[in-house]
Amino acid sequence: MRDGGGAGAVRIGLTLPSFQSDPERVLAVARAAEDAGLDGVFAFDHLFRRRGDPETGERRPALELLTTTAAVAAATTRIAVGTLVARATLRPPAMLRAGFDTLERIGPGRIVAGVGGGDDQSLAEDRAFGVLAGDPAPAGSGGRPAQDAGAYRLARLEATVEALAGRPYPLWVAGVSPAAVRLAAARAGGWNRWGGGPSAFATAVERVRAEVANCHRDPEAFTCTWGGLAVLAETAAEAAAKRERLGGDRPGIVSGDPAAAAEQIAAYAAAGAAWVILGPIDSAEPSNAAVAGEAARLLRTGPIAR
Repeated sequence: MRDGGGAGAVRIGLTLPSFQSDPERVLAVARAAEDAGLDGVFAFDHLFRRRGDPETGERRPALELLTTTAAVAAATTRIAVGTLVARATLRPPAMLRAGFDTLERIGPGRIVAGVGGGDDQSLAEDRAFGVLAGDPAPAGSGGRPAQDAGAYRLARLEATVEALAGRPYPLWVAGVSPAAVRLAAARAGGWNRWGGGPSAFATAVERVRAEVANCHRDPEAFTCTWGGLAVLAETAAEAAAKRERLGGDRPGIVSGDPAAAAEQIAAYAAAGAAWVILGPIDSAEPSNAAVAGEAARLLRTGPIAR
């Protein structure tokens, strides 16, 4: 699986609707993405998702990452199937390695192993299920101290990357912390940032490539990827109506009809993204794949008419 440069060569992926209990909806989106000519589909790794407040909101169900990814790999034939991202705190490194090795046997040449330490929502899940290891938190603290949790997550991420480095599938490390960037540059084949606009992404890419060079590796052979929310529709008016669900404009969201989406994807490609992975706010709708696929076609065929 090789990555090219430039807007026409950027690979475009779609996130799968992981936050539910019906695997068939995930497979429908994956098949639609493959039919639309997209390059990849990517699954999240959560135990549950909260509605509203991340600590007290109602729990939404979530499908387990590796079994979902295996089903998607088996149900498709061409499209890349990846994780965005597998959380290092949830499984021992040996188990993740065995899981990705098995995925590679199911979908040879199509697997992308994205790994990370998790975000604030992940930390809340870890605490809810007692995942974090080590000394008990002080009484009344509501969980493990943040500094200890961060150190634990980094140690698990380092061990996971060491277990997966050099395997036959691409390995991406996600995160913007200096530690995550250094780890990606030293041991992985790629890096992912979630969210933020093209300018912020371009600045981050420069930092990542400098770290890669510091590790005496070729920055041109290293894959920088961007993922973020998307509001997609066949027409600009339909996209604007969808966007109202987010409460208005926010930076770092790909939004609009296929031509508008193509322009925004091109901006991330110009900023250094070899992959742009779109996370539709209505991710269970297979129709998003057709919009993203049309945006990809416009990028491949030349200047975008507005």
